[in-house]
Amino acid sequence: MIILRSSPPSPFGRQVKIAANILGLYDQIQIENANTTDAADSLRQQNPLGKVPVLITANGKILYDSRVCIEYLDFISEYQIIPEGEARFEVLTLQALGNGIVDAALLQVYEKRMRTENERSPTWVSYQAQKIQRALAQLNENCSNLENGIDAGHISIACALGYLDLRFDGLWRKEYPNLVNWVNRFAQAVPSFQETEFSG
Repeated sequence: MIILRSSPPSPFGRQVKIAANILGLYDQIQIENANTTDAADSLRQQNPLGKVPVLITANGKILYDSRVCIEYLDFISEYQIIPEGEARFEVLTLQALGNGIVDAALLQVYEKRMRTENERSPTWVSYQAQKIQRALAQLNENCSNLENGIDAGHISIACALGYLDLRFDGLWRKEYPNLVNWVNRFAQAVPSFQETEFSG
């Protein structure tokens, strides 16, 4: 049995869960919650960075982060969400863009969560927000590039948008209608996207 250590709100863990579903491997995976803030959680022994997700293979090998976990699942599955050849790099670049959106969003969340009000930097928060705005504008103008099947890049973008819905009240939806339409189509095509949604 493969073990996936994650936490329900993690967009990176969500990517791995969705990938496992698409690749037909979900029933082979045991999901175990991890607490990234608890020093006693074994997560820090599994991943010294103390981050989720962590994938523990059937033979006990420990893998992280989400990109590595997804690549491993793609490797052992008879299906494929990371193509071979030149197309592979387009998918990985799209995956990097989605993950970058989440990284910038997380930095804004942590700025508020981890710093007192007088320690926070509006300039830093704005800098991160601008990264997201540029990424969403590019995606909104190039949604046709998101229409070719379902791959690891699409999963990353969808989970990034889901995280913006969760932590920023879906405000992005007002400015990027093409992207809203795309993620709605993705949700219809990939039931596990809604099944892994976290509303807490």
